[in-house]
Amino acid sequence: MTGYVWTPTADYVEHANVTRLARAHGIAGIDELRARSVADIGWYWNAVVEDLGLPFSSPYESVVDLSRGITDPDWFPGGELNIVDACLTRWLHDPERCDQFALIHETEAGDRAALTFAELADRVAAVAAGLRKLGVRRGDAVALYLPMRPEAVIACYAIAWLGAVLVPLFSGFAPAAIAARIADADVTTVIVAKSTVRRRRTVPMAPSVREAVRSCPSVKNVVVVGTPAPGETAWNDLLAAGADAVPAERMAATDTLLLAYTSGTTGRPKGAVHTHAGFLVKTASEVAYSFDLGPGGRFCWITDMGWIMGPLSIVGTHANGGTLVLYEGSPDVPDLDRLWRLVEGNEVTMLGVSPTLIRTIRSSAAPAAPIAERFDLSSVHTLGSTGEPWDEDSYDWLARDVFHSRVPVINFSGGTEVGGSFLAPYPVEPIGSRSLGGPSLGMDVDVVDEAGNPVRGKVGELVCRQPWPAMTRGIWRDRERYLAAYWSTFPGMWRHGDHALIDEDGQWFLVGRSDDVMNVAGKRLAPAEVEAVLIAHPAVAEAAAVGVPDATKGEAVWVFWVARTDADLDDADDIGAVLRDRVAAELGKPFAPSRVQRVTQLPKTRSAKIMRRAVRAAALGQDPGDLSGAENPDAVRAIRAAVEGFAG
Repeated sequence: MTGYVWTPTADYVEHANVTRLARAHGIAGIDELRARSVADIGWYWNAVVEDLGLPFSSPYESVVDLSRGITDPDWFPGGELNIVDACLTRWLHDPERCDQFALIHETEAGDRAALTFAELADRVAAVAAGLRKLGVRRGDAVALYLPMRPEAVIACYAIAWLGAVLVPLFSGFAPAAIAARIADADVTTVIVAKSTVRRRRTVPMAPSVREAVRSCPSVKNVVVVGTPAPGETAWNDLLAAGADAVPAERMAATDTLLLAYTSGTTGRPKGAVHTHAGFLVKTASEVAYSFDLGPGGRFCWITDMGWIMGPLSIVGTHANGGTLVLYEGSPDVPDLDRLWRLVEGNEVTMLGVSPTLIRTIRSSAAPAAPIAERFDLSSVHTLGSTGEPWDEDSYDWLARDVFHSRVPVINFSGGTEVGGSFLAPYPVEPIGSRSLGGPSLGMDVDVVDEAGNPVRGKVGELVCRQPWPAMTRGIWRDRERYLAAYWSTFPGMWRHGDHALIDEDGQWFLVGRSDDVMNVAGKRLAPAEVEAVLIAHPAVAEAAAVGVPDATKGEAVWVFWVARTDADLDDADDIGAVLRDRVAAELGKPFAPSRVQRVTQLPKTRSAKIMRRAVRAAALGQDPGDLSGAENPDAVRAIRAAVEGFAG
């Protein structure tokens, strides 16, 4: 353990948004605020609405109605609103915000464009009017198959303006995956980019949608950003039609805003249902209090519209009057300094990354001068990460070596169905290396054993005991699946499917998905524990550990590792033996990997998260399921070939 701890300065604490919230209610600090926020969830979420000035066109009668039980809460009943008013319209009456940039877009090649709040609002109104002319009505589902560019933001708000339902799709999906989600949601209109550029290659997007909609009779319109085919509508035609005088639809607080589909591996996709009020209030609170962004701040998360962080970034940033910085392309092209140039050139104040991306950057050959000397990163006020556990060395390198311990890493954990985070540290408290801090405000989470009893100092299941505004209202068209997935394991508690640990200092850590955890000789072992040992070796850039059937142990550990670019691989076999011995020494001999395999790459999502289940399937020669969310599906075939070659 390095002992690295972020310690906020008095000035940082004094000016933090969460400090303002606490003081408004006579609360001394973050620990007391956490306790109060779950002792009375109605008080807390109402306090959020008031503190952030989130506008309801009709006031709600109460904050939450639990008359139907914890599985079916009714948030802000009687209230009416539209996220367009909360995120855009209200800023048009603020002279300081109206002409501020609402979004900045930068491509992989470095081309930039920007829109002010006024310009964004004008385009949203025009596209909403154009969609209305195409026949899109309140309650209709509209799918987006777009990269992170201004049209994605404009379309999100235009759909919400009409009271239609947003269905964002991962921009790397293949036709079959697109069709499955379009069919499940009964999508009537699809908005798609003709193409995007990734890793210096033009990647066609419209052909995938055209193939998908052939099997989706519900689709009546295809809108193309670029040159449309016969029978399709050009995006520019929507803009050219101009706005009409119809205001944004007044939506009930519980009306559906979006269906967020989980990527899944096999079977029918799961569409998590999020509402106008619930998603707005939760995401606005995340960006304000966890990431400490306010008016004028610049928020950039390396993500995709198909992941929950895409919509969260849009709604959360604009609800707080901030500027959203969109990046379209790969964050490591043309080189591993691309991320720092993006930050410097756009004066990013909140930067969101994945641990795998940072491990990749760190694994490159040592530059002539440290990153902080070659780039001006002084604008950064907060760092964010989510999606997977950190290893200590990479976390500390980012926080201590790159940013000189002057900004916190807000490592938070939640999910598509959560609409935000369960766990998050706050920048006003000490944050240990890799720590998730503690429960997010308003989230009554715990770690329990198999019997549902709280546990400390050892790994258990992450659960939540009370509802929250952005909790999915169910799985679209599948109530039984919703109840089975989240409520069937522990009566009265939401089981999220993550394993977590609360240490003796009260710090929380995520150790991996429950279905990724290995059972070796009757003992549970999280992949992240093994991978942290492997990555500490100077030759290893990244690693994946999976469990495979074993007649003696039940499961044995297999590991796959990728070498650093500057590693000396003449003794690759010896490195494998060293890695095996290191795991045995640090975790125990029963956990020593029975196979250590070097590979050229690991399958990852576009947000750089390692797909362990795909690794395991490849290792066992099984069908890896849906790889449409993979950035590099060829890595699965390479792993399978490496295992077969090893066996041969």
